[in-house]
Amino acid sequence: MKNSLSVAAAVATTLALGTASAADLRIYPSFSEVREPVTADTTSLRLNLPLDTWQNILSGSLDLEGLTFTQAIQKQEANWLSSLEGQTVYLRRDGKTEPVTLIRARDLLVKDAQGRYFTARFEDLQFDAAPPANPQAPTQSVTYTLAQPGKGTLSYLTRAVTWTPRYTLKASSGGAQLSALADIRNTTEQAYDVQNTELYAGDVTVQNQQEAAYMMRGAAMDVAMPTAAPAPKIESQGELRGLYRYALTTPFQLPANSVTTLPFITPKLSTFERYAGLQTYFDTGTREGNLNRSYRLKADQRLPGGPITVREDGRIVGQTTLPDTRQGGTVDFSLGEDPDLNYTRTVQTVTQTKNAQGNVTKTTYKVTYAFESSKDRAIRAEVTERIGGRVIIIDTSAPVKNQGTANLKVDVPAKGKVSKSFTVVIDNS
Repeated sequence: MKNSLSVAAAVATTLALGTASAADLRIYPSFSEVREPVTADTTSLRLNLPLDTWQNILSGSLDLEGLTFTQAIQKQEANWLSSLEGQTVYLRRDGKTEPVTLIRARDLLVKDAQGRYFTARFEDLQFDAAPPANPQAPTQSVTYTLAQPGKGTLSYLTRAVTWTPRYTLKASSGGAQLSALADIRNTTEQAYDVQNTELYAGDVTVQNQQEAAYMMRGAAMDVAMPTAAPAPKIESQGELRGLYRYALTTPFQLPANSVTTLPFITPKLSTFERYAGLQTYFDTGTREGNLNRSYRLKADQRLPGGPITVREDGRIVGQTTLPDTRQGGTVDFSLGEDPDLNYTRTVQTVTQTKNAQGNVTKTTYKVTYAFESSKDRAIRAEVTERIGGRVIIIDTSAPVKNQGTANLKVDVPAKGKVSKSFTVVIDNS
């Protein structure tokens, strides 16, 4: 596709960016930098963008590199249909087609051969030439006055192109494998012929702006899988100031209003555990309930945050979201309660210390968890209980201030019972 064309009168070079446009993309989790090559044959360069593309550009981010300009004028242009005002179009009504004159494109006011005016529906109009996509939508133009013709790069930041990884954990009795796909979303009418792509994972702050038009758009999208040969492959490019960068090795197409899904990473797991977990806070009451179906893993690569689907023996057992995790970092998550593993928690007051006014300042508690399993296999139960106070001592560990954490681990036998206790001292003197 040609990115530029010379106007017949050689007054300006106009770039129509509403069709598939060659571009380099630097895609972040919540926005992208789009970089498109431009060529100016004259000292005036006009860029036309679809309105929804323009509405998603972050304010103040539009830039022209490599070409010196003395001014830039932004303006909303009339839609394609407005260019036909005063001309003959064709109207189908009552099973017949007749020529009419388009008087006003805004409300489709037309005039028939008898001189009568009325409004028509766009679906009933026919034209001598094929209309563009969204012929009733206006476009946005930016006209640069250049010091001299030449080649440059148009760049801008947009909320309309984003990416997220999504993971699948496939587990069985033989172990587990973690793999990921990258979903690249384009929510505008602007298609991109992507030449070079970089994906970034991490927390990046950019200027906020009102995005009412973007939020009001429909959520329906097509999912486009890559078909070019060889298929694009995403490779890690290492760390950049706390961000992780991934590069696509081949060009690909990013259609308008689409999601393009590409193979991402397949990390090796150095640790994979299933266990029954419970995270709770200390109190003196008796409680009972079920533990959660929990997983723990460590991977040999950094894992950008994203949703994960867990399959056991090919069947889905749950979904959750992974946080950004460093290489070798521990990922813990739960997928809901396990009705086959019940616990009962009781608390016994062992000793108390009072001050001269008779107020309790120090208390020693014994916390006991009794587990009962109806499973036909043994399973590890792990409880994490957070305890608040001025000074906390858990079993024989060193005192800590403000908040302590009790970690209890026990193997629950198949169709059996087991209990385990810990002692906690809360000193508020």
